[in-house]
Amino acid sequence: MCSCSPLGSVVFLLIISRIIQVSNSSAEEVLPPTIQKLMKGYNKYLRPFFGNGPVTVGMSLDIASIDTISEINMDYTATIFLRQRWTDERLCFDGNKSLSLDGRLVELLWVPDTFIVDSKKSFLHDITVENRLIRIFPNGTVLYALRITTTVACSMDLTKYPMDKQTCTLQLESWGYNVKDVVFHWTRGNQSVSGLDTLQLAQYTLEDYYTSESEAVYETGRYPKLIFHFQLRRSILYFILETYVPSSALVVLSWVSFWISQSSVPARICIGVTTVLTMTTLMMGARTSLPNANCFIKAIDVYLGICFSFIFGALIEYAVAHFCTLHQPNAANAYMYGQEMQEREDEMNGIVASIGSQALRVRRREEMLSRAGSTSSPTPSDTKEDKSSSQTKSGCTKSLSLLRRIVCFLNCCHVENPHYIDNYSRLTFPLSFIFINLLYWTYYLYF
Repeated sequence: MCSCSPLGSVVFLLIISRIIQVSNSSAEEVLPPTIQKLMKGYNKYLRPFFGNGPVTVGMSLDIASIDTISEINMDYTATIFLRQRWTDERLCFDGNKSLSLDGRLVELLWVPDTFIVDSKKSFLHDITVENRLIRIFPNGTVLYALRITTTVACSMDLTKYPMDKQTCTLQLESWGYNVKDVVFHWTRGNQSVSGLDTLQLAQYTLEDYYTSESEAVYETGRYPKLIFHFQLRRSILYFILETYVPSSALVVLSWVSFWISQSSVPARICIGVTTVLTMTTLMMGARTSLPNANCFIKAIDVYLGICFSFIFGALIEYAVAHFCTLHQPNAANAYMYGQEMQEREDEMNGIVASIGSQALRVRRREEMLSRAGSTSSPTPSDTKEDKSSSQTKSGCTKSLSLLRRIVCFLNCCHVENPHYIDNYSRLTFPLSFIFINLLYWTYYLYF
């Protein structure tokens, strides 16, 4: 068993101390002399101008892409280049050229504690290294740039979907420094945001965008806030081809049954039931990509409801026509029924006419009695009897007149030939559908 001698222990300690000295000297030699001079006595935990007013931070954005806009989650995912500029008097140096540093040196500097409001999930790209940029100018100005992919909440109003416009925002705030410590501003106003001119979106078209500056008020104080607003209009062509054209075609298909004989029960029932079931499937498929919120009655739901009502109405129309056909098996019976109704009407007209002539004779008799009464005054009993008889006859006349009006109304509502129902439907259904379409598109496109 060997043991270490005291001389060997001393040599081992000398070697370790030498290694530590070499490592320290090499770590200092990593930074160039200019940076070593800047970092000497620099405290990254204190903001610039500490105790001498707030530090001003200018910001600009470059929108690399807007990947997805989700109506179900009500958010959008974007990749942005965030650039921040501020002046740190402790980093001034002699010269006329800026210093571009490795992004990993950001750990040695003070940087603003900027965060994205309403961000659900964000990450900094780190392939092949963390996508950071640090550049220091001779006057102490620091440029700090990041590439971030973030998913941000966006409150959407879907009442006019898919003819809707959505206004989303990207808000930047300071987490811990209030307005007395840090002031945010856009470096070039609306021109501070770039990359939108070449932006391509799947279902939307960028209509407008602008920037604004504000303050966020919380219980802990007032904090600087920058807001980027952008307005998106949904492209409706996809929905016209995917939903509106098929649903309208189903409505037109349901009208084919009006040209099929009422005796072809299987054919008409097959068309009606098939179009109803297909329309139901189309309505269910249109709602799969939308949030299940009861408060949203969307434009596409209204249109699909209209189409479903017309298709269901075509099926009900055949049920009514077939029911009338069962009571009137053929056209001859329908014609005889019409003749019978005409005879009844003529008979009722004759009854009313006879009652009218009888009333006229009664009126003439009363006139003659009144003339005779001028020579001989009638007794009170005779006068009462004449009044009561005249009131009874006038009431009977009014009742018969009302009965005649009811019979005429029923005659107008009655369809003499059930086959006429299909003839009326061939005209009323298309005209009604065209009229409702005009109202629908005018309201949702211009109001």
